[in-house]
Amino acid sequence: MSKHIILFTAALLLPVFTWAQQLTAAEAGEGIAVIFETDMGNDVDDALAIDMLYKYADLGTINLLAVMTNKDNSYSAEYIDILNTWYGRSALPIGIVRNGADSGGDDNYAAKVCLMKDRKGLPLFRRSLKDTTALPDAHRLYRQLLSQQPDHSVVIISTGFSTNLARLLDTTADEYSPLTGRELVARKVKTLIAMAGGFDGSNRPEYNVFIDIPSAKKVFHEWPTELVTSPWEVGNAIEFPATSIEAKGLQLMNKKGKKRSEALRYSPVVEGYKAYLPMPYDRATWDLTSVLYAVEGPDWFGLSAKGFIHVDDKGVTSFSPDPAGNRRYLITTRAQNHRILQHFVNIFDR
Repeated sequence: MSKHIILFTAALLLPVFTWAQQLTAAEAGEGIAVIFETDMGNDVDDALAIDMLYKYADLGTINLLAVMTNKDNSYSAEYIDILNTWYGRSALPIGIVRNGADSGGDDNYAAKVCLMKDRKGLPLFRRSLKDTTALPDAHRLYRQLLSQQPDHSVVIISTGFSTNLARLLDTTADEYSPLTGRELVARKVKTLIAMAGGFDGSNRPEYNVFIDIPSAKKVFHEWPTELVTSPWEVGNAIEFPATSIEAKGLQLMNKKGKKRSEALRYSPVVEGYKAYLPMPYDRATWDLTSVLYAVEGPDWFGLSAKGFIHVDDKGVTSFSPDPAGNRRYLITTRAQNHRILQHFVNIFDR
């Protein structure tokens, strides 16, 4: 989704490793339980971020439990279903938001990919679900999944609005757990990693926070576990290259195999990127930085001191250092930005 502030590559010479080798070197934990929270369809970095998660899951580095959309638009869930199907994860649960803060209309890259046709006039990409509007509310699916996990084991990656997470906190006991939402989160969640806010001194609201300020306030002020945010300025400094997208598209088109269907010659991520803005363009990696920190840890970044994050009535975020706090935000140097970018490209090229 768009992480721009409201108002509207050169890589370092590093040893050549595969991204999987780099992951091992980072000593990322095996099988981390992850739930991905996204406003899929707003900005294309969400699509690039979920591509990373599928590949981490293929390695066994994470156990991807579900994808939740906080964009109240049917094409958001449909596009996620297309992605799940294309990446061989058709059974991956999807939770949706109803009466959410953002529907965004149907003029978005997710809708454009969903409406793509093959040469016979049929949908280009396969689906696994007949009716995504019948999917469960995300906050209900959260309760079901969290109740099944070991204590303090789940990492939630939030790259959109806080609507679903705020509703989760407000839930009461049900058939899944006798705990309230806040108690269930405190018991089962290890960390929340959020792409949200800004701490660059601009004193302007960031998009994810601004769209649903009441929910952002609730989550940043009341979330009971550690919360680490990747602020706007971090992802904005690392732009994913159009050349990598174009190369992936050509690779798929030219891949050999008589039995390959037309759909397999196209990637829903590549086509989404191409549909989002006129090509070629490089795009900020806001959501990818959140995924990278959540899965591979802090070695790629700097971290603020511990403290508290405040959201004001206009959606502006501020940070107060305090050793008693459990909020932190990511920081990067120019050298780290170059290294992270190359890592992103290596993962996408896999």
